[in-house]
Amino acid sequence: MTDKRLILVDGSSYLFRAYHALPPLTNSKGLNTGAVKGVIGMIRKLLADYPDDQVVVVFDAKGPTFRNEIYSEYKANRPPMPDELREQIEPIHGIIHAMGLPLLCVPGVEADDVIGTLAARAADADRPVLVSTGDKDMAQLVNDHVTLVNTMTNTVLNRDGVVEKFGVPPELIIDLLALMGDKVDNIPGVAGVGEKTALALLQGIGGVDAIYGALDQVADLSVRGAKTLAAKLEKHRDEAELSYRLATIETDCDLPLSEEDLVSAAPDRDALIGYYQDMEFKAWLDEQLSDDAPEDHLEADADSDHDGDTLEVIVIDEMSVLDQWFDDIKARGFFAFDTETTSLNYMQARLVGFSMAIRPGTAAYVPLGHDYPGAPDQLDFEQVLAKLKPILENADILKLGQNLKYDSNILCNHGITLRGITEDTMLESYVLDSVGTRHDMDSLALKYLGRGTTKFQDIAGKGAKQLTFNQIALEQAAPYAAEDADVTLRLHEVLSPKLKAVPRLHQLYAELEVPLVAVLSRIERNGAYISRQSLADHSHELAGRLESLEARAQELAGQAFNLGSPKQLGEILFDKLGLPVIKKTPKGAPSTAEEVLLELAEDYPLPSVLMEYRSLSKLKSTYTDRLPEVIDPDTGRVHTSYHQAVTATGRLSSSDPNLQNIPIRTEEGRRIRQAFVAPEGRRILAADYSQIELRIMAHLSRDAGLLRAFSEGLDVHSATAAEVFGVELNDVTVDQRRKAKAINFGLIYGMSAFGLARQLHIGRGEAQEYIERYFSRYPGVADYMARTRAEAHERGYVETHFGRRLQLPEINAKNKQRQLAAERTAINAPMQGTAADIIKKAMIAVDAWLQDSSLDALLIMQVHDELVFEVAETAVAQLSEALPSLMADVAALEVPLLVEAGVGANWDEAH
Repeated sequence: MTDKRLILVDGSSYLFRAYHALPPLTNSKGLNTGAVKGVIGMIRKLLADYPDDQVVVVFDAKGPTFRNEIYSEYKANRPPMPDELREQIEPIHGIIHAMGLPLLCVPGVEADDVIGTLAARAADADRPVLVSTGDKDMAQLVNDHVTLVNTMTNTVLNRDGVVEKFGVPPELIIDLLALMGDKVDNIPGVAGVGEKTALALLQGIGGVDAIYGALDQVADLSVRGAKTLAAKLEKHRDEAELSYRLATIETDCDLPLSEEDLVSAAPDRDALIGYYQDMEFKAWLDEQLSDDAPEDHLEADADSDHDGDTLEVIVIDEMSVLDQWFDDIKARGFFAFDTETTSLNYMQARLVGFSMAIRPGTAAYVPLGHDYPGAPDQLDFEQVLAKLKPILENADILKLGQNLKYDSNILCNHGITLRGITEDTMLESYVLDSVGTRHDMDSLALKYLGRGTTKFQDIAGKGAKQLTFNQIALEQAAPYAAEDADVTLRLHEVLSPKLKAVPRLHQLYAELEVPLVAVLSRIERNGAYISRQSLADHSHELAGRLESLEARAQELAGQAFNLGSPKQLGEILFDKLGLPVIKKTPKGAPSTAEEVLLELAEDYPLPSVLMEYRSLSKLKSTYTDRLPEVIDPDTGRVHTSYHQAVTATGRLSSSDPNLQNIPIRTEEGRRIRQAFVAPEGRRILAADYSQIELRIMAHLSRDAGLLRAFSEGLDVHSATAAEVFGVELNDVTVDQRRKAKAINFGLIYGMSAFGLARQLHIGRGEAQEYIERYFSRYPGVADYMARTRAEAHERGYVETHFGRRLQLPEINAKNKQRQLAAERTAINAPMQGTAADIIKKAMIAVDAWLQDSSLDALLIMQVHDELVFEVAETAVAQLSEALPSLMADVAALEVPLLVEAGVGANWDEAH
């Protein structure tokens, strides 16, 4: 018998708590994984907190127990286990087995009784026991040897803790449950006796037997209804006795278990890797793979044989070796390439070294700028660049990389223009499945190669003391850098055949996404001028308005409070002012999220003030304060980073700074756009597609009414208003047009009658009538939506006009709400995705025209359906004339694309 502490995990308690407490989670295949992650996460935490103890996990087995025999209604009010939870039980059990932990499911014996019996046996042997559960029934087991722990709340209950929490000691917990009952397990208790009354009886007289032996003393208790309480107890004596029996955890079950059944085994790492890959638990998978990853090594033998994930790392410190590599690259005409730099800021970063790979298993690193004390001699920087430049600028030598746009920008800092960009593993993965995984190299290596990779923080450290790459010792830097090139090459060998197996996807990748890399690099480097003074003035004004709004909010609240504290805000809104609770957080607290405040703001003044405060505060912190801080010291411009592989639909996003979300409909947003100015002698020109998603809807649906409206150049919102409200086109009112516009855009985003009613401030019935009238006038739209839903359910994805696939992992989810959300996405995604494809095509076409024409104009920003240029005053007319047809001709739809262009001294004037 071991003297290790025995930890008994109430797996059934873990299961339901994880399912109900955590938000839904699915993997890319649509499999529910939230409960798996929750249960295993709690077990992992337990193992980390108690590494030297013996852990045993206990689950309920299928089938009835003795409690069902003595009371057929036991647990009868519990709803059947949801299918979304049921499907997760098998992987939970499988992972626990793979972790090497004993897992017990004893037929005919409830998990509570298995735990009670094992705890009693251990306690009899003077062995300490810890029961990990969230079930209050287990408190009856606590004694000098047995303690409870709640992993989710991090609370431990010994004897004193039980008294403090429940008001009675462990030996009276059964009596408490017998009197007050338990709704969860459908234990009846004594009718009319709640928790307060039960505690008064137990604290005043004693346990159930003592109470029934002294019913004449009950009337003397200081509890409400004491005079009639004895009669109630007498009337329901049978229920009390039954409840006592049902609530009692058995501690002497005859379990078919030996000591060996409670002993842990070695973890099955291969099985864990398989489960974590299937569940797509990246961090846990990475952990498993990293633990047994082969160590990289520094060698100069290029002729060794390599298998699997092994890597020969060659550090090139002789020019003759570099020349040989370059000769091989020229002969092959294709290689993987990656840069190592001093910073992630592509405008300021300098090259520290670069890695190359021609075939899997061998990669070279060329160190150029490692300058830590004692760093070895490295090849001459300028001499190497002189040899590298002709290779990188040769479009006939094809380049493969992971996010080559960054490398392209870095090379520009050294006078090299990267040409021959033909393959990018980040984009290969993104085009294959935009939602299936993150598209960084580490995530892709885990998913497609089943291997972990060395992380930058592994060699550079974390936080304020993190080293830059030039400070990292070559012994660590070289394997890290070489691995990047090798893994990229291996990934390409896996991803490329998958793409080529779907010709339309490969065409989209090769003709749209890859050519866009160079275009985006030029836009990023062009940057945009902004007026520091304009932003400073605006920021000062916003500070004054925020101060006034804060004072107004505190006046409405009747006290001072922190407007940025959700806790304090919740107390003010819901406890003090008594506003209705619209939504709760996962932890059960009333939510103060934006959508909640937006709904409350329709009827109450304080939420309205808070919404305005939040909006202005975000503008100030994100733009008026932040933009001046990110002006490049060398160019005097702001340089954003555009991301091709982030959004599900194909739209570009931007960061550092984010230029995609500057509001356009508010005065404050327009003020920020006014700060984007043209230098002297130049102008800002903005060109955007008019109502592009509605035009795409007309094309996709082939609805005769919409096609006619766009083909005849009608105002589509007025045309819709005329149809929906049954009036002549010339008689459409401003209000009718406004409503029609809400309907047009609302329906393509899957808006319900409830949502439309809220937006238009009308009744739900009236909104439903508008929608029905719309579909009766535009039956092609209704047919398109029905057809798209059906295709999405059948295929699991939808497509844009150009063949981009938008995977819908939850389209066949058993949870109806998630399925409906996926259906709404299915309807909108082809329109939004086609619009994204069109603007990308326009960027490529316009960029090529600018390169060929040598016009004095720069493409400086892309924002949704808009392109923004900085152009010499002398070239404005030529650009204005060329843009509409250049942009409109990139796609042949059933309706014409309309491009509108404007010119001004700043972005706001031009739009």
